[in-house]
Amino acid sequence: MPVFDLATTELRDLNASLHALDKDGGNEEFEVTNPRGAHAVAVGIDAPVDVQIKGSVGYYCAGMNETANITVHGNAGPGVAENMMSGKVVIKGDASQYAGATAHGGLLVIEGNASSRCGISMKGIDIVVKGNIGHMSAFMAQSGNLVVLGDAGDALGDSLYEARLFVRGTVKSLGADCIKKDMRPEHIEILAKLLSDAGITDVKPEEFTRYGSARQLYNFNIDNADAY
Repeated sequence: MPVFDLATTELRDLNASLHALDKDGGNEEFEVTNPRGAHAVAVGIDAPVDVQIKGSVGYYCAGMNETANITVHGNAGPGVAENMMSGKVVIKGDASQYAGATAHGGLLVIEGNASSRCGISMKGIDIVVKGNIGHMSAFMAQSGNLVVLGDAGDALGDSLYEARLFVRGTVKSLGADCIKKDMRPEHIEILAKLLSDAGITDVKPEEFTRYGSARQLYNFNIDNADAY
Protein backbone atom coordinates (compact mmCIF):
# COMPACT_ATOMS: atom_id res chain seq x y z
CA MET A 1 0.00 0.00 0.00
CA PRO A 2 1.49 3.37 -1.01
CA VAL A 3 2.03 5.72 1.93
CA PHE A 4 2.36 9.48 1.36
CA ASP A 5 3.84 11.43 4.26
CA LEU A 6 2.88 15.04 3.65
CA ALA A 7 5.58 16.16 6.06
CA THR A 8 8.14 15.13 3.43
CA THR A 9 6.09 14.78 0.20
CA GLU A 10 4.45 17.53 -1.83
CA LEU A 11 0.66 17.48 -1.81
CA ARG A 12 0.77 17.87 -5.57
CA ASP A 13 2.58 14.52 -5.85
CA LEU A 14 -0.14 12.79 -3.83
CA ASN A 15 -2.97 14.19 -5.93
CA ALA A 16 -1.09 13.49 -9.18
CA SER A 17 -0.69 9.84 -8.16
CA LEU A 18 -4.38 9.58 -7.33
CA HIS A 19 -5.36 11.20 -10.63
CA ALA A 20 -3.17 8.78 -12.57
CA LEU A 21 -5.07 5.71 -11.33
CA ASP A 22 -7.00 3.62 -13.85
CA LYS A 23 -10.72 4.30 -13.33
CA ASP A 24 -11.42 0.71 -14.44
CA GLY A 25 -8.72 -0.78 -12.25
CA GLY A 26 -8.87 -2.71 -8.99
CA ASN A 27 -9.46 -1.28 -5.55
CA GLU A 28 -6.10 0.13 -4.57
CA GLU A 29 -5.33 1.51 -1.13
CA PHE A 30 -3.49 4.69 -0.21
CA GLU A 31 -2.51 6.04 3.19
CA VAL A 32 -1.81 9.71 3.84
CA THR A 33 0.06 10.69 7.00
CA ASN A 34 0.78 14.08 8.55
CA PRO A 35 -1.79 16.06 6.54
CA ARG A 36 -1.44 18.85 9.13
CA GLY A 37 -4.51 20.73 7.90
CA ALA A 38 -3.42 20.78 4.26
CA HIS A 39 -5.96 22.06 1.74
CA ALA A 40 -7.36 20.13 -1.23
CA VAL A 41 -6.17 16.71 -0.08
CA ALA A 42 -7.38 13.83 -2.28
CA VAL A 43 -9.41 16.00 -4.65
CA GLY A 44 -10.73 15.06 -8.06
CA ILE A 45 -10.27 11.30 -7.74
CA ASP A 46 -11.95 9.29 -10.50
CA ALA A 47 -11.03 5.71 -9.59
CA PRO A 48 -12.18 2.99 -7.15
CA VAL A 49 -9.45 3.64 -4.58
CA ASP A 50 -9.53 3.60 -0.78
CA VAL A 51 -7.76 6.58 0.81
CA GLN A 52 -7.08 6.71 4.55
CA ILE A 53 -6.03 10.18 5.75
CA LYS A 54 -4.46 9.97 9.20
CA GLY A 55 -5.14 13.40 10.63
CA SER A 56 -7.13 16.58 10.11
CA VAL A 57 -7.42 18.40 6.78
CA GLY A 58 -8.15 21.94 5.62
CA TYR A 59 -10.32 23.29 2.83
CA TYR A 60 -11.97 21.19 0.10
CA CYS A 61 -10.76 17.70 1.02
CA ALA A 62 -12.27 15.03 -1.26
CA GLY A 63 -13.81 17.63 -3.54
CA MET A 64 -15.21 16.39 -6.88
CA ASN A 65 -14.78 12.81 -5.71
CA GLU A 66 -16.01 10.08 -8.02
CA THR A 67 -16.12 6.40 -6.96
CA ALA A 68 -13.34 6.63 -4.33
CA ASN A 69 -13.79 5.85 -0.64
CA ILE A 70 -12.03 8.46 1.49
CA THR A 71 -11.77 8.45 5.28
CA VAL A 72 -10.43 11.38 7.31
CA HIS A 73 -9.24 10.30 10.75
CA GLY A 74 -9.68 13.78 12.19
CA ASN A 75 -11.55 16.98 11.43
CA ALA A 76 -12.22 18.59 8.04
CA GLY A 77 -12.16 22.27 7.09
CA PRO A 78 -14.69 24.09 4.89
CA GLY A 79 -16.09 22.49 1.76
CA VAL A 80 -15.32 18.83 2.40
CA ALA A 81 -16.69 16.64 -0.43
CA GLU A 82 -17.80 19.71 -2.36
CA ASN A 83 -19.31 18.77 -5.72
CA MET A 84 -18.83 15.05 -5.04
CA MET A 85 -20.31 12.85 -7.75
CA SER A 86 -20.18 9.36 -6.22
CA GLY A 87 -18.23 7.22 -3.76
CA LYS A 88 -18.10 7.63 0.00
CA VAL A 89 -16.40 10.14 2.28
CA VAL A 90 -16.24 9.62 6.06
CA ILE A 91 -15.12 12.28 8.51
CA LYS A 92 -14.28 10.75 11.88
CA GLY A 93 -14.33 14.14 13.61
CA ASP A 94 -16.15 17.41 12.95
CA ALA A 95 -16.65 19.21 9.62
CA SER A 96 -16.55 22.95 9.08
CA GLN A 97 -18.99 24.97 7.00
CA TYR A 98 -20.66 24.00 3.71
CA ALA A 99 -19.85 20.30 3.87
CA GLY A 100 -21.11 18.50 0.78
CA ALA A 101 -21.93 21.74 -1.04
CA THR A 102 -23.38 21.32 -4.55
CA ALA A 103 -22.60 17.58 -4.49
CA HIS A 104 -24.45 15.43 -7.04
CA GLY A 105 -24.11 11.96 -5.52
CA GLY A 106 -22.32 9.60 -3.18
CA LEU A 107 -22.47 9.38 0.61
CA LEU A 108 -20.88 11.80 3.08
CA VAL A 109 -20.79 10.63 6.70
CA ILE A 110 -19.75 13.09 9.42
CA GLU A 111 -19.31 11.31 12.73
CA GLY A 112 -19.04 14.54 14.72
CA ASN A 113 -20.80 17.85 14.17
CA ALA A 114 -21.14 19.89 10.98
CA SER A 115 -20.99 23.66 10.94
CA SER A 116 -23.17 26.12 9.04
CA ARG A 117 -24.58 25.57 5.55
CA CYS A 118 -24.13 21.80 5.56
CA GLY A 119 -25.51 20.49 2.27
CA ILE A 120 -25.97 23.92 0.69
CA SER A 121 -27.30 23.55 -2.86
CA MET A 122 -26.95 19.76 -2.67
CA LYS A 123 -28.00 18.09 -5.91
CA GLY A 124 -28.31 14.39 -5.11
CA ILE A 125 -25.77 13.61 -2.40
CA ASP A 126 -26.73 11.74 0.77
CA ILE A 127 -25.31 13.31 3.95
CA VAL A 128 -25.48 11.66 7.38
CA VAL A 129 -24.36 13.70 10.39
CA LYS A 130 -24.15 11.87 13.71
CA GLY A 131 -23.94 15.13 15.69
CA ASN A 132 -25.49 18.56 15.18
CA ILE A 133 -25.57 20.89 12.17
CA GLY A 134 -25.28 24.69 12.07
CA HIS A 135 -27.48 27.43 10.67
CA MET A 136 -28.67 27.65 7.06
CA SER A 137 -28.04 23.97 6.40
CA ALA A 138 -29.62 22.58 3.22
CA PHE A 139 -30.06 26.12 1.85
CA MET A 140 -31.44 25.80 -1.69
CA ALA A 141 -30.97 22.02 -1.50
CA GLN A 142 -32.29 20.56 -4.74
CA SER A 143 -32.26 16.78 -4.25
CA GLY A 144 -30.76 14.07 -2.09
CA ASN A 145 -31.08 13.37 1.62
CA LEU A 146 -29.72 15.10 4.73
CA VAL A 147 -29.90 13.00 7.90
CA VAL A 148 -29.10 14.57 11.27
CA LEU A 149 -29.01 12.52 14.44
CA GLY A 150 -28.58 15.60 16.63
CA ASP A 151 -30.03 19.10 16.43
CA ALA A 152 -30.27 21.63 13.60
CA GLY A 153 -29.58 25.37 13.81
CA ASP A 154 -31.50 28.34 12.48
CA ALA A 155 -33.14 28.51 9.05
CA LEU A 156 -32.99 24.81 8.17
CA GLY A 157 -33.86 24.18 4.54
CA ASP A 158 -34.24 27.81 3.54
CA SER A 159 -35.50 28.09 -0.07
CA LEU A 160 -35.53 24.30 -0.30
CA TYR A 161 -36.36 22.49 -3.53
CA GLU A 162 -36.90 18.70 -3.38
CA ALA A 163 -34.22 17.41 -1.00
CA ARG A 164 -35.45 15.39 1.98
CA LEU A 165 -34.35 16.42 5.48
CA PHE A 166 -34.52 14.04 8.44
CA VAL A 167 -33.74 15.38 11.91
CA ARG A 168 -33.79 13.31 15.08
CA GLY A 169 -33.27 16.18 17.50
CA THR A 170 -34.68 19.69 17.67
CA VAL A 171 -34.70 22.33 14.95
CA LYS A 172 -34.05 25.88 16.12
CA SER A 173 -36.01 27.35 13.22
CA LEU A 174 -37.09 26.53 9.68
CA GLY A 175 -36.08 28.61 6.70
CA ALA A 176 -38.39 30.12 4.10
CA ASP A 177 -40.64 27.54 2.44
CA CYS A 178 -39.41 24.62 4.59
CA ILE A 179 -42.11 22.76 6.50
CA LYS A 180 -42.58 19.64 8.60
CA LYS A 181 -43.93 16.73 6.57
CA ASP A 182 -45.40 13.31 7.25
CA MET A 183 -43.03 10.36 7.48
CA ARG A 184 -44.52 7.84 5.08
CA PRO A 185 -43.40 4.18 4.67
CA GLU A 186 -41.20 5.02 1.67
CA HIS A 187 -39.34 7.58 3.77
CA ILE A 188 -38.83 5.07 6.57
CA GLU A 189 -37.31 2.72 3.99
CA ILE A 190 -35.02 5.40 2.56
CA LEU A 191 -33.87 6.48 6.01
CA ALA A 192 -33.28 2.91 7.21
CA LYS A 193 -30.95 2.28 4.26
CA LEU A 194 -29.05 5.52 4.83
CA LEU A 195 -28.52 4.73 8.50
CA SER A 196 -27.32 1.24 7.58
CA ASP A 197 -24.95 2.58 4.90
CA ALA A 198 -23.51 4.97 7.50
CA GLY A 199 -22.92 2.09 9.94
CA ILE A 200 -25.57 3.26 12.41
CA THR A 201 -27.43 0.37 14.02
CA ASP A 202 -28.70 1.75 17.34
CA VAL A 203 -31.11 4.38 15.99
CA LYS A 204 -34.57 3.78 14.50
CA PRO A 205 -35.94 5.70 11.49
CA GLU A 206 -39.17 6.30 13.39
CA GLU A 207 -37.28 8.60 15.78
CA PHE A 208 -36.81 11.24 13.04
CA THR A 209 -38.95 14.08 11.76
CA ARG A 210 -39.06 14.78 8.03
CA TYR A 211 -38.88 18.28 6.58
CA GLY A 212 -39.32 19.35 2.99
CA SER A 213 -40.39 22.09 0.63
CA ALA A 214 -43.80 23.74 0.79
CA ARG A 215 -43.28 24.49 -2.92
CA GLN A 216 -44.41 28.09 -2.58
CA LEU A 217 -41.22 29.78 -3.81
CA TYR A 218 -40.72 27.94 -7.10
CA ASN A 219 -42.02 30.97 -9.00
CA PHE A 220 -42.05 34.59 -7.89
CA ASN A 221 -45.34 35.68 -6.37
CA ILE A 222 -45.79 39.16 -4.99
CA ASP A 223 -47.78 37.75 -2.09
CA ASN A 224 -44.65 35.86 -0.99
CA ALA A 225 -42.26 38.79 -1.38
CA ASP A 226 -41.43 38.91 2.32
CA ALA A 227 -40.17 35.33 2.20
CA TYR A 228 -37.60 35.87 -0.56
